[in-house]
Amino acid sequence: MAEELLQELFILMGIGATFKVGLGDEGQSLAVTIDAPNESGLIIGYHGETLWAIQSFLSMAIKQRKGEWVRVAVDIAGYREKQEEKLIELAKQTAERAKETHEPQPLYNLTPGQRRVIHLTLSGEKGIETKSEGEAQERYLVITVKQ
Repeated sequence: MAEELLQELFILMGIGATFKVGLGDEGQSLAVTIDAPNESGLIIGYHGETLWAIQSFLSMAIKQRKGEWVRVAVDIAGYREKQEEKLIELAKQTAERAKETHEPQPLYNLTPGQRRVIHLTLSGEKGIETKSEGEAQERYLVITVKQ
């Protein structure tokens, strides 16, 4: 079903792409890898927005057809892995800054998935605490030193 939806989507977008659909997260989600060497920038979009939109579309379309939610992770040209590495580095640097200054370090403009990566990265860090604050579009993450 995911392959059909992706094929139809890329035809409508006028993009020549191939893709591989498999199981991810120990069979708990769908992992989609797109191969479009000439169109990867277009598919990724500004800060990954198009890639996330494709992922959301696919998840909602599968929900509509199957009647249940399936977690979907879409990647192209290793973009997700590179972004995760950057987030892990950001988390570590911000935690160090919090330790040095003993002041809360807010991180703004993160998606829920990006906040999750940072929470998970720092969950085992001794002396560091993370929490999300704010609502909806105004939600942000704060890294603090445990008191």
